[in-house]
Formats: sequence, C-alpha cells, structure tokens
Amino acid sequence: MQTKTSSFNPVQYLDTQTAGTPIVILTGMGCSYHEWYEIVQTLQTTNRVLSFHRHSWREGDGVHRTSHAVQQLKTLLTHCNVDEPILLVGHSYGGLIAQEFAIRHPDQLKGLLLVDSTSVDLHELDTLDTPVLDTLSSDATWIEQCRHYATQRKDQLRHLVQPVLTPAQQQLPQTIQSALLDFQTEPALYAMMATEVTHWKMDARRIKRNTFPDVPLIIIGRDQRQAIAEGLQDGLPETEVRQLEERWHQLILRQANLTKTATIRFAEGAGHAVHLDRPELVIAAIRQLDQTPVKDVSQ
Repeated sequence: MQTKTSSFNPVQYLDTQTAGTPIVILTGMGCSYHEWYEIVQTLQTTNRVLSFHRHSWREGDGVHRTSHAVQQLKTLLTHCNVDEPILLVGHSYGGLIAQEFAIRHPDQLKGLLLVDSTSVDLHELDTLDTPVLDTLSSDATWIEQCRHYATQRKDQLRHLVQPVLTPAQQQLPQTIQSALLDFQTEPALYAMMATEVTHWKMDARRIKRNTFPDVPLIIIGRDQRQAIAEGLQDGLPETEVRQLEERWHQLILRQANLTKTATIRFAEGAGHAVHLDRPELVIAAIRQLDQTPVKDVSQ
C-alpha cells in the first residue's frame, strides 16, 4: 500500500491501481487510510482501492467542509482517470461526506456503504443531558484543542498526543506502523479538524434538506452494548453513556430510511472503529454492493 504525492496538489492519497470496480474509502475525522491496511490488502485482489488524507489538501481559505471534501474526491477521481461508477465507503464523518457526494453525484455511484456514519441529525446529540461528556468532548472543547495543536511543531505534538498503536496494528508492516504514528503529529490535521467540527452541524442540516438518491445502500452500525462497555471502561458516567449510545443507535437506524431498499446491520462486538474491530463485515458488505447491478439514477 503506497502513499503518493501528486503534482496536482501536494495530496497524500492511496491508489492500488489494481483491476476491478473502484472502491473509495472516506475516513473518519482525524483518521488515516493506513488504518484500513488489512481491508485494502484483501480488497485489492478483486478491486481498485483509493483514498486520500483531507488535511494534505491545501484549501485556499483554510476551511474544510463536507462540500470541500466532495470536490476533492471529484478532483482525485479525475486525476486517477476513474470514469466508472464507484463503490463509496464512508466511516464516521467520512459517512457524512459520502452522503453529500451521493446527493450531488448519484450517477457516479455503484453503491454506498455507511460505516457507523455521522448522521444528518447530528445536532440531536446536543439535546442530551450529558454534562460530563459535554465537558470532555463538546464541539467547543474539540475546536479549542485542535486549534492549539495546529500551532505546535511535529515534535511538540508527539509529546502532547503521545500516539500509540493497538496490539493488532503492532503486527502490521513497519512502514505502516510509522505512517500511523506520524499521521497523528501533523499540525495540518488538527487545523482541518477544527474547521470540520466548526461547520459539521451546519453541513449536516444542509445535506438533510436534499432528496437522497435511490442508490444501493448498506449501513453498518456499532454494537451498542460494546460501545457502552468501552465508555464505562473509560470511567464515564453510565447514565450519560447509555443516553449517548441509545440516541446514536436511533440515528443509525434512521439512516435505513434514506432509500427504500437500504439494508442495515450491526457489528457485534465492534465499537465505533468497525473497520478495525470487524473488518470482515466491512469487506462482505462492499463485495455485496459490488455484485449489485448499476442503477440508472438520472431520472
């Protein structure tokens, strides 16, 4: 799996350049496509796989929104000479971007997979009575922290963030391990995240106002019980964790109403990082979509 730097913009992107229906992975906020290494290794035997790091794309005004990412993807597809319908995979915030891409360019989709995706009704999480969680991870807290990190050097970020690998990631090739660790010490990553969080609720409301196209759609959500258990292990208040996970579960269920034929499943034993906890489910869903005939959504 190679990271490329292109002259059309100093963009870090992945392109396996293998045969088969192109699969594009839109990663979650603050996440690297290197996290998807094992999934990419499997899929590239039957498909071409692409992804990119949004923060490596230098936006002229320094603002990163879902609409910017949609245009970045369009530009990348053109640069890589991808002119056939793609299978689009969106995890977390990447799922919000994927929903906007589907609305704006339905003719370019063969299928859409949302993996524990951010909801267009994201604002509902703000209505919960979760004072401890709000203190730890409110939008304002995120933005302040990300803006501070964005002013630091890489060596300073290494000290502040103290990036670590999971036991499974420690078994990956050394180049991938190094890339995962280095990714978390890039100031531009945090500058981007600050603007994404600043605008994500506005973007979500704007996306919701549009009619969603009738594209083949699969939704995978996290295991509610597993997510609650992880929250409790982190020392968070049980009542607040249960509130959050119940509402998140409802928001994921609601995504099944985006199309008449959408299918939804929940990844038993998986937290938010479904692609790491249950990669085989993600691979199976992508391959199911790849077997679906291309729909004419131009009408």
